[in-house]
Amino acid sequence: MEEGGRNVGEEKKKKKKVMVAIDESDCSFYALEWALENLDQSLLNAEVVLFTAQPIDDFGYINIYAETFAVATPPELMANVQENQRKVANALLKKAKDLCTQHKIVAETVTQVGDPKETICKVAEKLHVNLLVLGSHNKGALQRAFLGSVSNYCVHNAKCPVLVVRKIP
Repeated sequence: MEEGGRNVGEEKKKKKKVMVAIDESDCSFYALEWALENLDQSLLNAEVVLFTAQPIDDFGYINIYAETFAVATPPELMANVQENQRKVANALLKKAKDLCTQHKIVAETVTQVGDPKETICKVAEKLHVNLLVLGSHNKGALQRAFLGSVSNYCVHNAKCPVLVVRKIP
């Protein structure tokens, strides 16, 4: 069926996909709110994906603690840490999805374990995202040099356009 010179089925297939990466910081939720308020018409006609990365488990600190008392790290403890990370990720995604619902935007949620900056780029590529939205922590040059910057990494490595939203004090 044609509508205004376009095939409706074709239009649906070409729906743009926008991914918003969130974490526990205020700046990532500010970026989501900014996108919902400023890209509202575009988001109504797009697939919105909310993504959060679960950090790679580093049990080194648990193992050192256990070795101090000459005991083995119980597998249940590691499983509990992983389960807690899943719960935190799901709670973040629920909060973000609720915010989208308030703006009448339907969003899907995705989480994956991995280094956040690399995982964001990989998932964006895998999902064929047309726009990646990230918040900025407003780190200075020195902090970015030593600590790294997820948004800076994504700007240089994502295979799609990246919008970095910075909260201006």
